[in-house]
Amino acid sequence: MPLPTAKAIEIVAFVPAASIDPVRLSGDSYFLQYDGPVAVKPYVLIARALARNTKVAVAKLAWHGRERLVLLRVRDEALVAHVLKWDDEVRDPSELAPKETKVTDSEIDEALQLVDSMTTDDIFGYRDEYRKALEAVLEAKAEGRQPPKPTEEAEEPGGQVVDLMAALQESVRKAQASRGEGAGDAEVHEMPAAKEKTAGKAAGKAPAKKTAKKTAAAKKPARRQRGA
Repeated sequence: MPLPTAKAIEIVAFVPAASIDPVRLSGDSYFLQYDGPVAVKPYVLIARALARNTKVAVAKLAWHGRERLVLLRVRDEALVAHVLKWDDEVRDPSELAPKETKVTDSEIDEALQLVDSMTTDDIFGYRDEYRKALEAVLEAKAEGRQPPKPTEEAEEPGGQVVDLMAALQESVRKAQASRGEGAGDAEVHEMPAAKEKTAGKAAGKAPAKKTAKKTAAAKKPARRQRGA
């Protein structure tokens, strides 16, 4: 295709990193490598410039049969491209927001306490429990044993009135117990009788991205691409 991005990455703008809504990120990231001696200096120049401020570059490139929008940033002196969604690929969330829902200041304070009790600096200490369970099932079948049964979870109180304050306080106590902290002096208050019942289950998850055809480039982490 006769596009300027067919042979090179075209930087179209620089924007504050905080201005990029995470919903625009597609989840695919790629390390970029310079293409030949001529591209070395521009590559280093843009990487050094980005490393010295809080801005990121927005660029376009032609790749796998379509032109894509990417965010460029620096990691260990190498350029990383994060694929962005185009405007028409992001749905309007206004139709999904609850209407006329009231919460009290006490409930908000309890929610903030829960946030504080679950705050951590390490988000990479978690493990893929699904993969671990799948390996256990495959190992059992390979040895001719009965696969372990799924862990039974408590039935969700669908259609029942939920005491939100009590639920928040219970979550805070569990979070504090997991950290070895005291449960505090929180008290559970009885919820006044409600005329309407609230559903225990939330509405179905609506994807932020509109349905689009998948490309062959999906789900290949941080691989090399053409340089700047």
